[in-house]
Order: sequence, then C-alpha cells, then structure tokens
Amino acid sequence: MKSLPHANWLRTFEAAARHSSFAAAADELGLTPAAVSQQIKLLEQTLEMKLFTRLPKGIALTDIGQAYAQPVRSSFQQLRAATDDLFQPKQKTTLRIRASISFGVLVLAPRLAAFRALHPEIEIVLSTTVWSDRMSDATIDVDIRYGNGDWEEPDIWPLGEGQAALVCHPNDAFALSRDPSLLHTADTVPIIGSEGDWPNVFAVLGLEQKMPTPWLRVDSSLLALESVAGGRGVAIVNRVFSKSYVQRGALTEPFEQNIKTPGNFYVVAKPGSPKHSKIELFYNWLYSDINSVRS
Repeated sequence: MKSLPHANWLRTFEAAARHSSFAAAADELGLTPAAVSQQIKLLEQTLEMKLFTRLPKGIALTDIGQAYAQPVRSSFQQLRAATDDLFQPKQKTTLRIRASISFGVLVLAPRLAAFRALHPEIEIVLSTTVWSDRMSDATIDVDIRYGNGDWEEPDIWPLGEGQAALVCHPNDAFALSRDPSLLHTADTVPIIGSEGDWPNVFAVLGLEQKMPTPWLRVDSSLLALESVAGGRGVAIVNRVFSKSYVQRGALTEPFEQNIKTPGNFYVVAKPGSPKHSKIELFYNWLYSDINSVRS
C-alpha cells in the first residue's frame, strides 16, 4: 500500500484541477508555475499515474485524475469546515427569553449551564412573567407560553405532550394511596386557570365529582409545589415541574395516574427575527432535553 502523498502536493493538485491551469493555481497558492508543475510531477511519480495531460495550451485532467480530484477536493472541504467549526471564533448572539416564573425557575434555570457549554457563542438573558399570550415586549426574542398554540405568531413549536400528576407531601402519601376518597376532604392547592384538572383526577380514580374547598389558591405551579412541599395539601402540577421535587423526595405521587393537560408549553419565536436559526437551535436542544427527561 502506497503511503499518503505529501499534503502540499495534494493541495496543489486540487487547485490545479479546479482551475485547469498551473498558472492560476500558482496565483492562488502564492507559488510560481514552475513550482506547481514540479509538485504535480512529484505527486504523479509517487502515485505512478498521470493525473494531467499537458496540452499545447493548458492542461486537462486524465480520467484517473478526474476521479482522484473529487475525493481530494471533498477531503479539503471537510477539513476546512471542521477547522472553522472548532477553532474559528463564532459571532456572539444574545437570545432574550421570557417564560413563566415556574418554567423559568424549575425548567430553564437548571438547564442553561448545559446549553451554554454546548453553545458558548449564544448568551442568554432570561426574564419571567406570570401570564403571557403575546410578544408585547419588543426586546424579547423567544417566548415560552402555555396554551393551545393558537397565537398569531408564525413560528410556534410544541415542547411535547403535556402531562400532569397529583402530588402530596410524603407524610400523606400512604393514607391517600390506600383510600383515594380522602381527596374529598383534602387541603387542595388549585392553580388559577387549571382548576379543570381536578375533575379529571377524580374521574381517573373513580371518585364522585365532589370537590373539596381549597385551602390555598395560587397563580403558579412553583407556588403550589412549594406550598405542598412545606407540609400541607395536595396539588395537580405538570410533570415537567414536579419531577425534580419527586426525585429528591420532597413530594410524592400517591397514585399511578397520567392526566393529559388541556394545554401545553410552546416556544414562540419573535416574528421576522434575524436570530431565527439560533432560536430554532435553542428549541431543538430544549425539546430534546425535556423529552429525554420525561422518558
């Protein structure tokens, strides 16, 4: 097996093949035509094959030269692309992301270090809100909303199918799991706007649709989770929020039920944003990370 020819010879061959001219290749590479001709001669001797036909006016690739030029050119293009991707400084981009307080605290904040490690060229500015259904702030590039995805913006991407679960303090889990009817007198913590999840839970558990009087109403999943983790009540919370609480033992799911939520979380891009490719990159990363955790 022949050894790999000298890289400079291959570079010269690629330029000469592309230009069909030793003189043009010499201009591109900063060499003399004689130096180009000499390097091509050395390459042909090493390969024991003619790569060019010398014509009265110019040169032409032989059949074997034509076949060799394609993989050589492709190899240099791949090497150039890899070098640019790994070592060329990337242009800094700032993504201004807005999310609900619960999504920002429980989902985004713990994950952004991993995203920045993968994409150090993308700086993140994160802000939160309680309710949002429009891109009212001109400085926002990305909005993460809960709903049906029927907003006016053209670029709206779902973050997977929404699932919720009933959670309680570990001290209450055993009694509830043995007697689900205790929910009729439990201290519930409904989230404003998601009260409709409770009848679904009662239906799944085969219980009478008799709703207990809430001991506390809150406007975010974060408040519901922290209230119940403090030792009192039960709440129905999207699993993307409750999972970390369950994993560390602060809360538990007394029943094995899946509740499909009427809405879901979506990534909404600012219309006409010049950062569209970066927004899509962020969405693809977030979708993959959230759904791998869910599975």
